[in-house]
Amino acid sequence: MDWNRLRTFRIVTEVGSFTKAGLELGLTQSAVSRQIAGLEKELGNPLFIRSGRGLVLTEAGEYFLKTVTEMSKHLDLGLARLNELRAKPVGPLRVTTTVGFGSAWLTSRINRFHSLYPDIQVSLLLADNVELDLLRRDADCAIRFQPPTDLNLVKRYIAAFSYKIYGSKTYFEQHGKPETIDALADHELIVYGDDAWAPPVERINWLLTEGMPAGEMRKPALRVNSIYGIYRAVESGMGIAALPFYMSERSEELVELFPEIEGPSIPVYFVFPEELRPSRRIDAIRDFLIEEIRKSWSQQNMRRHG
Repeated sequence: MDWNRLRTFRIVTEVGSFTKAGLELGLTQSAVSRQIAGLEKELGNPLFIRSGRGLVLTEAGEYFLKTVTEMSKHLDLGLARLNELRAKPVGPLRVTTTVGFGSAWLTSRINRFHSLYPDIQVSLLLADNVELDLLRRDADCAIRFQPPTDLNLVKRYIAAFSYKIYGSKTYFEQHGKPETIDALADHELIVYGDDAWAPPVERINWLLTEGMPAGEMRKPALRVNSIYGIYRAVESGMGIAALPFYMSERSEELVELFPEIEGPSIPVYFVFPEELRPSRRIDAIRDFLIEEIRKSWSQQNMRRHG
């Protein structure tokens, strides 16, 4: 059945005459009349009665109008859903962040993001000693631990991660587990290197002075200029260190010490260029990160108090 004839029929019923329908459709009165006549022939029933009062629907015409109206509604709904499909986030998305956050937290969640948004092709660009230039489109968005200073970059504060004290099961089996903060003086401590590039927080080596008299400091056994490097050293059984809590989330080996003690907090920002504000890919990864971090906080609190 010719969809143009159905549309013409619906317009004729709305305006009440072939002439007015022709004006709305950009057709002549005779062209509209021929379309209706062809539709009546195809259906085998007259649809209108021509009278001095204009066009009046026959019983078959009234029944057919209900059918066409329902078809139009379904067509409109189908077109709306097609538009939604076209509006789904698609295409490449380059996300940059630090090696520590990317390796210990983000990569384990990308599979879930891919399941939600299979048409987004994610590339993770992990680097500690350099920030990729978002304005030059070296990456589309970034998860950073310092707020951007460029006004052409949009920032969204996501959360703040606290530093906690960790050791490994292997280390505690060999050296015992300290029961008080003072006992750390008798253990191997791993801290951030003094010559490290841009430490993520102030007082990064707070573990050396926590609980110590003013002016005194514990001696570390190892210095590493990478948070991820510190994490790997602790996990291997080298010693005890302060790490952001997200570093321990997926490790069965790490054990938190002194839950009541928190070190400095590290803020997390989602950053992207202003020109990408309308991007649905940006919306998708931002909302995903916020939800995953919320769940991560909740799970950590359950483990701590459970």
